Amino acid sequence: MTPEVLGMILIAAMLFAIFVGFPISFTLIFLGVVFGYLGFGDLVFYLMTFHFSASMLEQTLAAIPLFTFMGIMMEKANLMERLFTSVQMALSRTKGSLFIAVLFVATIFGAATGIVGASVTILGIMSAKTFNKAKYDVRLAAGSITAGGTLGILIPPSIMLVVMGPILNVPVTDLFAAAIMPGLMLAALYTGYTLLRCHLNPSLGPVVPEELRPTSMKQVWVEFFQGLVPPVLLVGSSLGSILFGLATPTEGAAMGAVGSIFLSLVYRKFNFKHFKEALLKTLEITTLIMILVAASNFFGSVFSRLGTPTMITEWMMLLDLPPMVLLLIIMAFIFLLAWPLEWVPIVLIILPIILPLIEQLGFNLTWFGILVAVNLQTAWLSPPVALSAYFLKGVVPEWDLTDIYKGMMQFMGIQVVGLMLIIVFPQIVLWLPNYWYGN
Repeated sequence: MTPEVLGMILIAAMLFAIFVGFPISFTLIFLGVVFGYLGFGDLVFYLMTFHFSASMLEQTLAAIPLFTFMGIMMEKANLMERLFTSVQMALSRTKGSLFIAVLFVATIFGAATGIVGASVTILGIMSAKTFNKAKYDVRLAAGSITAGGTLGILIPPSIMLVVMGPILNVPVTDLFAAAIMPGLMLAALYTGYTLLRCHLNPSLGPVVPEELRPTSMKQVWVEFFQGLVPPVLLVGSSLGSILFGLATPTEGAAMGAVGSIFLSLVYRKFNFKHFKEALLKTLEITTLIMILVAASNFFGSVFSRLGTPTMITEWMMLLDLPPMVLLLIIMAFIFLLAWPLEWVPIVLIILPIILPLIEQLGFNLTWFGILVAVNLQTAWLSPPVALSAYFLKGVVPEWDLTDIYKGMMQFMGIQVVGLMLIIVFPQIVLWLPNYWYGN
């Protein structure tokens, strides 16, 4: 049996084990050792030691626990709820105002949290009662919450982009800059869609009841500035220092983490119980990601050394299909994998496998990375597995799961439109990094 064929069996065994339910990290390590030993002997053990050591010493990845901690501490300070209330008050006489409020808050805090489950859960807890009291359409409300919650995958500083940078060999700063315009575009598409629906059918998003309106504009402005200015300054200073080259991603993340503690102190929300919970949650998320990073780097190295990626690339090129058709096939493959898998194994395992083909086709890797990010964001809204639906159902049990699904499907269609716009007009992604860095 040739090493290339052995690599194909390795991929099949990996996918089977993951779909059956084996832990991903240990599956990758076990299969990497077994198939690596069969393919090239004792060298596999040296390879494993090298990749685990290199992954844990990768300085860029130190930004993961810092950004995670920043997001969790900002959640503890209840800044999302305050901002939602202020936007709701400011637009209380506008049809569909609650949709605007949810999507606005989701966009701001997508930059802070970057964790879809946390964003959807908090948005649901924060807005569902108001949606119900104002008699808003459940499907459109569920769709706006779940779609808004997925923006954290894309809008920088995104943890996924931090992980993706070293894999694609693209600076994380380039990915951050490239993700800003697509993220804002999708948020604008969501908002425009909900407002259009409310204009055509006002019963979907009526003007909020009198008791939910502010008693004075002073109350609105105080709430708005207290809820908006501090988190925007924190995220802006952290992200801006990275994008303008004043700090590395790790240093910018450290600024954000310290700033989140300061904000929670200013808002008198800091206590040692919340601080301990934030540290433990950060440790849990970081450990999961870092072990997966090390395991997938080792697995990918074994797979690459067997020669299978080269064989796949040569085979795909022999199909003599236009590059854009091959790209669409790859996007469809990633979309289907994102149903049973989260972004971590897809970015860490699948991307290294298809990367040689993408390079051979001559696509810009920054552009491709953002395409993958938007694609994975779309999968979060795609039944039957869409985890966002279950996060929302868990905190709003009175909403029927069928209605949540139907609401999500509308926004999944908008996501597909956004993805196609990025494919057809690459400058949506590339303009900002080219402008800033001249790449």
